[in-house]
Amino acid sequence: MTRISPIDPAKATGPAKALLNGVQSKLGMIPNMMSTMANSTAVLDAYLKFSSALAAGALSAKDREQIALAVGQANQCDYCLSAHTAIGKMVGLTTDQIHDARLAKSADAKSDAILKLAARLVEKRGLVSDDEVAEAKAAGLTDGEIAEVVANTALNLLTNYFNHVAETDIDFPVAEPIDAAASCGCQSDTCSAA
Repeated sequence: MTRISPIDPAKATGPAKALLNGVQSKLGMIPNMMSTMANSTAVLDAYLKFSSALAAGALSAKDREQIALAVGQANQCDYCLSAHTAIGKMVGLTTDQIHDARLAKSADAKSDAILKLAARLVEKRGLVSDDEVAEAKAAGLTDGEIAEVVANTALNLLTNYFNHVAETDIDFPVAEPIDAAASCGCQSDTCSAA
């Protein structure tokens, strides 16, 4: 059951109404997470600006969705896994790519490095080693792309934690559970996916 009530867009006023109208015009819908974030226009505005800024970065929409899936799986966020499975399909990810991203792996070496770095950031609370950064660089990630992996991971931590606290009602097709412990990319006994 939802612990933070979403704002009804039809009853929203002032800045909340303007932000929700912007979401509606851009997406054609207002996801429950965003109408719930609208309880604090500062939170919704920050989320929208952060997301928009990262969309203009070097990482592709597919990369960003794969990071969202890896982080959502690591944090067991059913809302985000459901949302990003649907959005991942919209940006061209296959069912296998979505499944693999949730396990922080990819058949593509650069995507695999992105996902492993994101999973390690979550697992180690950002305290990755010199070797792990070198591994990402060896797979072809630039310093800017590494910075964007960190930022996209942080954006998804925000949404994961927000949805955990709010217990946001899922308004996307519910993502199927998978056995993340079987093949998580972080390779740690203390992995949150295990």
